[in-house]
Amino acid sequence: MDIVLVTTIIASLFLVIGVAEPLAARLRLPFSVILAMLGILIGGGAIFFLRTELTDALNPIAEAILGLPIRSNVFLYVFLPTLLFQATLGMNLRRMLDDWVPILVLAVVAVVVATLTVGYALSWASSLPLAACLLIGAIVSTTDPSAVVSIFRSISAPRRLARIIEGESLLNDAAAIALFGLFIGFVMLGVPDPNLSDALMRFPMLIAGGALTGWLAARLAVGIMAFFNGHELAQISISVALPYLVYIGAEQSIGASGVIAVVTAGLTLNLTGPGRLPPQAWANLRELWGVLAHWAGALIFILAALLIPRLLEGVRVTDFALIGVVIVAAIAARALILFGLLPLLTSLRISPAIERPYRAAILWGGLRGAVTLALALAVTESLRVPLEVKRVVGILATGFTLFTLVVQGTTLRSVIGWLGLDRLSPIDEALSRQVVAVALQTVREDVARATENYELTRDIVRSEAKQFGERLDETVKAAEDSVGILDRDRITLGLIALAGHERDTILARVRERTITARMAEQVLSDADRLIEGAQAGGRSGYQLAARRSVAYGKVFRLAVMLRNRLRLPAPLGRMTADRFELLLSQRLILRDLSLFIDNRIVRIHGRRVADLLHELLSRRIEAVETALEGLRLQYPGYAEKLERRIIRRTALRFEEREYMAMREDGLIGAEVYTALMQSLAARRAAAEDRPRLDIALQREELVKQFPLFADFDETALKRLGRALQTRYVNAGDAIILKDSTAKSVFFIASGAVELESAGKTLRLGRGEMFGQLAILMNKTRRAEVRAIAPSTLLVLDEARFRRLLDQSETVRKAVLASGEKRGVTLAGLQSTDP
Repeated sequence: MDIVLVTTIIASLFLVIGVAEPLAARLRLPFSVILAMLGILIGGGAIFFLRTELTDALNPIAEAILGLPIRSNVFLYVFLPTLLFQATLGMNLRRMLDDWVPILVLAVVAVVVATLTVGYALSWASSLPLAACLLIGAIVSTTDPSAVVSIFRSISAPRRLARIIEGESLLNDAAAIALFGLFIGFVMLGVPDPNLSDALMRFPMLIAGGALTGWLAARLAVGIMAFFNGHELAQISISVALPYLVYIGAEQSIGASGVIAVVTAGLTLNLTGPGRLPPQAWANLRELWGVLAHWAGALIFILAALLIPRLLEGVRVTDFALIGVVIVAAIAARALILFGLLPLLTSLRISPAIERPYRAAILWGGLRGAVTLALALAVTESLRVPLEVKRVVGILATGFTLFTLVVQGTTLRSVIGWLGLDRLSPIDEALSRQVVAVALQTVREDVARATENYELTRDIVRSEAKQFGERLDETVKAAEDSVGILDRDRITLGLIALAGHERDTILARVRERTITARMAEQVLSDADRLIEGAQAGGRSGYQLAARRSVAYGKVFRLAVMLRNRLRLPAPLGRMTADRFELLLSQRLILRDLSLFIDNRIVRIHGRRVADLLHELLSRRIEAVETALEGLRLQYPGYAEKLERRIIRRTALRFEEREYMAMREDGLIGAEVYTALMQSLAARRAAAEDRPRLDIALQREELVKQFPLFADFDETALKRLGRALQTRYVNAGDAIILKDSTAKSVFFIASGAVELESAGKTLRLGRGEMFGQLAILMNKTRRAEVRAIAPSTLLVLDEARFRRLLDQSETVRKAVLASGEKRGVTLAGLQSTDP
């Protein structure tokens, strides 16, 4: 084929991609539907001009279009890794983990259910062997949710819902392709009725092998990219090579799932890349992948649509009945998950509630696209698949894809309108008025500053200011006088605005490099949780999200377990350092929010709402300060190192600003500016490196600060430090339950606890102990102890505690004093002092 002609066709396809997006916006149709329609028109037009006798002038172009080397491997090895890898890089993984249950249900369970439902329905309605029917079920079970996601974003649907659908799109391709690989093997081997238990037993091995391959490859790639620090193009080039090498290696070398390998590699790079690569390099890398994925996604739809006329050749009347069976079975299987299983998971509190109208929209928005056509093409290309099976697979997969694109895709927006999802609720309308009011206030101040330098006549400025002021007054009054908005809704609106401003402040701090790229994603995730918490639960939802942002999570507790049981301190040290940096970043952000309440919120919602927001903000600041102080006490000196690092980063930002201003003013030339910026970049790279936190050394220092151990020598302190175990508890966590067996003694390193016994309440703080009396009296515990603040406890077992009593007079005195304080006499514990 003439290379000039092929190049012309490919360039023309990019022109089609450029036209498709504004055309989709004008016609209010999903972008993927427009691409598919254009592809069908191009393919059908090429066939028409090649076979018509009207003219032969376009025959070379038609032959070139139909002769494009479109094979299933092109889709699976070129386009699919690009789309999957970019999707993982663009995800907020911390938020995805919040909803892992519904994501897995929609992605994996729904694919399995759809495969079995469609397969057995076809087996009942046709003469095809069961293996071929299940193969068709696997092919049509993968969904392309881009249409429903784009519409949900345009109608301001809950962010959590869009994340769930995006997470499903990432994993359902992997599950469907893995099942496809299993069943096509049975078809090629001529096994008519496969043993499903054996097939499903191989499924986890495909997943595990792909995940391990992707993780190892990504860790190696990140290490190489970090070694090439300062060579941004080299880092981006390595990222481009990673998904393709991983996919090929998993598929061809070890027989695992290439899709899972690519997804795992992308997730690993997403988690580790921001902390190992410079912020600008990471931003440019993600931007490049966004462009590549846009092109790949558009091309895969157009090229797959070009195949539709070819795949539908030889269609029979009876095939339309089988297409109807596939449509009904696939929709029924998806409905079973959305309206049966998901509500059950919600009732069990392991999945967020998804309202019925949104579930209906997700059901109707389950379009099929290029992946389905690519898998069908792979079957038709195989020489080992029987001819009748190839014909039926091509027709059924193509017919079902056309139904979802032409019928569901073109009516999806109308269905969403019929469900009422495109109409704002009263509180959303009030929120929109509030946003306009706040925005206009900011615009007025910015315009006032800008026009000072325009040297305009005073009458013009005064006239325009008067008109703008009237519009602003009307907008603020509309926000204040929102009909039907209760006081609690006003508080909710204020909290949403406050959390939104917090997110904007975080982004500004990240751009200024006051907050590191390592922490940016986590603090932004916390801000998103605040917004969604306020939207879903008002004040209580906001407070729950705020408490969660300073609490010790499950992963942190896992790191503690690894340190205590397996003697692996590295994860705990890294996560503790992350916690230090996170709390410092939160404190930096929270102190900037009071002005927003006084300058913006109070004008719209009044002083009472503003005072309440101030109170909630003060509680958050207090919680952060308490958690930070606990870490300071536990790891003396480390917080100071991090604070000094913030000061150095801030100074570097100001220095960079001065150099840029001097360059713009012509005070320094290009060569001097380049030299100064290179020197600045070297010092900034040094400031990016976070001080290392050594848990073992820090615990020895912590033990030294306990007055109880003042009479210990250096050797005894080290031995005691190794014997003590660390336990982290959140406010409200139970540490000791009543009537439990006494086995350990607790020393409070930071935080505070509340002890309840016999109707009395006793509060203990840093440096004090509890749990010792039950051990010495050989009784079950009569007290219940709960943390009243995020606390760090040092735990000593009974045998070591008794040896400690024999060694230390100070500890014995402390135990006697604690017994007297609670009215307990410890006759057998006598002081040896004269």
